[in-house]
Amino acid sequence: MRRIIAGNWKMNGLQAARAQALALAEGVAAATAAGTQLPRVVVCPPATLLADIARDLAGTAVETGGQDCHTGTSGAHTGDVSAQMLADAGARLVILGHSERRADHGEADALVAAKVTAALAAGLEAIVCVGETEAERDAGRAEAVVLGQLAGSLPEGVDPAAVTIAYEPVWAIGTGRTPTVADVAAMHGAIRAALVARFGAEAGGAVAILYGGSVKPSNAAELMAVADVNGALVGGASLKAGDFLPIVLA
Repeated sequence: MRRIIAGNWKMNGLQAARAQALALAEGVAAATAAGTQLPRVVVCPPATLLADIARDLAGTAVETGGQDCHTGTSGAHTGDVSAQMLADAGARLVILGHSERRADHGEADALVAAKVTAALAAGLEAIVCVGETEAERDAGRAEAVVLGQLAGSLPEGVDPAAVTIAYEPVWAIGTGRTPTVADVAAMHGAIRAALVARFGAEAGGAVAILYGGSVKPSNAAELMAVADVNGALVGGASLKAGDFLPIVLA
C-alpha cells in the first residue's frame, strides 16, 4: 500500500498560512523531480481555509482534507459542515473521531460511524481515529479500548478501501510520556489483526494504519520503520513546511 502523511492543522491558520501549504507543495514537487518516491501527502486545514488551499494546491501532489463533518447532508445545524460541503470545497479526505472531538464534544463510536457513512456517501475517504487515554492505559485496558473504538467506529458494510485508521496514544500527547517502538508496534499489530479478522486478509491487510502521537522530524524515520505503521497523522509539526516536509521524506 502507499503510505499516507496527513497534516492536521486543527484550529490554527489564517490566510497567511496558505503560504505554508504552497511551500510544502513546492518541496514535494522538488523531491519528486529528484526521483524520491513519496507517500500521499494530505493537508487538513480549518474549514475557513479549505477552499482557498484546495485551489492553491490544485494540480500539485498535495491533497486536501477536512477535520470533521456532520452526519447530514444539509439542514438546521448551525456551525456544522457536511461532507458534501467539504467535497465541494475541494477536500478528498476527512478526519473523523479524533481524540479531541471525542473528548471535547463527547463523540461516541456510533456517531463517528454515522459520520464515516456520510463521508463515504459524499465521495470522501475517511481517516478514522482511535486511541486510549492515560487512565485507560494505566488500567491495562489500552488494547480493549482501541479495538472497541475500531469496531464501533466503522459502520457495517463499510468499504475498507475508502478508510484509513489513525492510532493516537492520547496519553502521550502533551504529557511528557513517550510511547516506545514496542508500544507502537504492539498496538498497530493488534489493529491490523482486527482489520484482517473483519475484512479478510487481503482487504484488511491493505488498510493503511497511521501513527498519530506527536510525530516530529526527529522521530519520524524510526516510527515509519515500525511494522504496520503505514504513515502518520501529524499535528503541530504540520503547521510549517520546514517541519512537515522532513516527515514526508522520512
